[in-house]
Amino acid sequence: MDFWLRAWHFIPSVVVGCVAIAVLYLYAIGPLRRQYELGPPVKRSRAIVFLLGVLVIFLALVSPLDELGDDYLFSAHMLQHLLITLVAPPMMLWGLPGWLLTPLLRNRRLFRLARVLTLPVVTFFLFNADIFLWHAPPLYDATLENEWIHVFEHLTFIALSFLFWWPVLSPLEGELGPLPLPGQVLYLFLSGMPMVLLGAGLTFVPPLYAPYLAAPRIWGISAATDQQIGGLIMWVPANILVIVLMSVLFIRWMLDQERRQAERERLAWLQEEQEQQGRSAQPAGDQSSAGSGEGGSGGEAGKERRERETGASLPPSVSTYERPGERRS
Repeated sequence: MDFWLRAWHFIPSVVVGCVAIAVLYLYAIGPLRRQYELGPPVKRSRAIVFLLGVLVIFLALVSPLDELGDDYLFSAHMLQHLLITLVAPPMMLWGLPGWLLTPLLRNRRLFRLARVLTLPVVTFFLFNADIFLWHAPPLYDATLENEWIHVFEHLTFIALSFLFWWPVLSPLEGELGPLPLPGQVLYLFLSGMPMVLLGAGLTFVPPLYAPYLAAPRIWGISAATDQQIGGLIMWVPANILVIVLMSVLFIRWMLDQERRQAERERLAWLQEEQEQQGRSAQPAGDQSSAGSGEGGSGGEAGKERRERETGASLPPSVSTYERPGERRS
């Protein structure tokens, strides 16, 4: 119990960074938005989720979990990484309004760079390559021995996690917008595979990281068991989170398909009704048009047509007119 009370480390860079992000966010969606009419108000629920995401990062980096992961348990370190990569970034991205980013992307070079970095294949590769790279034993051991390398590791985790979640939770539209719902489901399905491979590898191989072999054993957990638990955290809870989100997106996709199908059927039914009404009204219209077009005996068109027909039906000897040079007998 004493450990959980004393092992809080309010690192200045973490405290200042988290507070600055929260304050700037509240200022941007409040006074700044109203002053320059940047966009519609942000829903309170989205603002709360964004601030909770900042709080998750803060607690993951200053609470006893940080010391527990650095000095004692690999599994605690994996839980910390889970919080700053798969929990906090999607919460913050979901609470971010698109109109806040639009002015930054008016610069063509910045827009082109953002378009490349947010391509799903790029975000998938960068995020998973970063995870695998930092879990290589030489680099992982270096992060536990050098605080600056450790800070850089966490920064890359957080930054690339935002890119990783962008194809699913992008607040923008158009080229920088999210994938269609089927694409989001497929993207998350494929993205979970590398985490499964890494987590399974860490679960079934002997202890890899020297600092944890020499660390004091707490709660009766051996180094081998600790690494197995850490691998399972990366393998199971991380993918449960992805599977839940995939399920939500899949249900949304199915409901959207049903809505579109119902709309198509409704439009087809309306079109069929209009065609039936048109067919039922057509005979009366045809008769009236025929009567007015051909007319009675006084119509000029009808008169000329009857004269041509009469002349064509009579033999030459009784024709109603004389050809030039001919006399009536």
